[in-house]
Amino acid sequence: MRTAAGRTTVDAGAEIRRIDDAERYVASICFKTGPPASIGVELEHIVHTPDHPTRPIDTAALTAAIGAEQPVHGARLALGPGGQVVLAARPAAGLAALHAEVNAELDQLDGLLASGGFRAAGQGIDPHRASRRVLSSPRYHAMASSFARRSGDGRTMMCSTAGLRPCLDAGPAAGLADRWAAAHDVGPTLLALFANSPVHAGRETGWASTRMRAWYGIDPARAGTVPTGPDPAAAWARYALRAPLLCVRRPSGSWTVPAGVTFADWIGGALHRRPTYDDLDYHLGTLFPLVRPRGQLQVRYLDAQPGRAWFAPVALLAGLLGDAAAVDAARAAAAPAAGRWLEAARYGLTDRVIAVTAPAVLDVALSGVPEPLRAEVVTIVEDCFRRAWPFG
Repeated sequence: MRTAAGRTTVDAGAEIRRIDDAERYVASICFKTGPPASIGVELEHIVHTPDHPTRPIDTAALTAAIGAEQPVHGARLALGPGGQVVLAARPAAGLAALHAEVNAELDQLDGLLASGGFRAAGQGIDPHRASRRVLSSPRYHAMASSFARRSGDGRTMMCSTAGLRPCLDAGPAAGLADRWAAAHDVGPTLLALFANSPVHAGRETGWASTRMRAWYGIDPARAGTVPTGPDPAAAWARYALRAPLLCVRRPSGSWTVPAGVTFADWIGGALHRRPTYDDLDYHLGTLFPLVRPRGQLQVRYLDAQPGRAWFAPVALLAGLLGDAAAVDAARAAAAPAAGRWLEAARYGLTDRVIAVTAPAVLDVALSGVPEPLRAEVVTIVEDCFRRAWPFG
């Protein structure tokens, strides 16, 4: 093992025999620090047939529709286990470029879906259908088995939810801890503002974000909040090594693992072979905290948004994390609502603390969004307030 430019480089096939080696490796790769230069987004969408929205997804027809052509600008398309369509845009050099490229990609995706008789729902959870897995793979089978040990929420998350996942550069090393903390502090306010999933399978659930309700039912060791503090990289490494295994890849047969075995246990000899660094990289992709460091900061607490409304939460996050001054102002503005994840998911803007915090957070965020993009963001945000603002 050697370190270059602060990053630990290893042979991917080498066995890991010491937990501290694994922690050092994870800590070295999770944040790519430097001046913020790019921004990306993953858009996940529930799809249905407009004339029969309760009809189960015909995966063959959906695959044929979106597989005929890749969206422009190099975005990747994929299907989730419940038939969700995921569009992963390439990182762009700033908000204006991302805005233009992703909207072009969405226009093309909408056309592909329409050609197959489908339409994106634009909500964080399937409002029409009960949870049903339509794709089968060793990973998805192991995932379903692991989640079923705890509750049915994992099945709902896998098969019925859709998220909007902005991906922002980690920023300079000197301000990493504050930027990491800010991405969490502003989360409840943004979650509440853009919550749009109160109905699942034809039933009102009593939650503003039923999508987030499903995520709350998953093991917090896999999907909970990573601790903030002075050393985010070390905190993430500890979290990752102590998280239970979702699966272990095998050339054939089942990928399931015994309940409760963590990656640290695997290093200690709990399974039939020692893990490799390639196994560790794969494990990191099976962890779903509210903010996940994978080079960039991948924000995972937002409901999917309809049409071009995706841009508002992405732009607001970019404004809140734009530089050190914005980060400080964002944390101060969001402080009253920081940590109110449950209240944000349950009550949205009807939570009084979040409702009175939101305008201050938005003021900070919008000051970092350039014109003419700011006007579009304001229009989208005003629509959110018209639907949910309870206090006039």
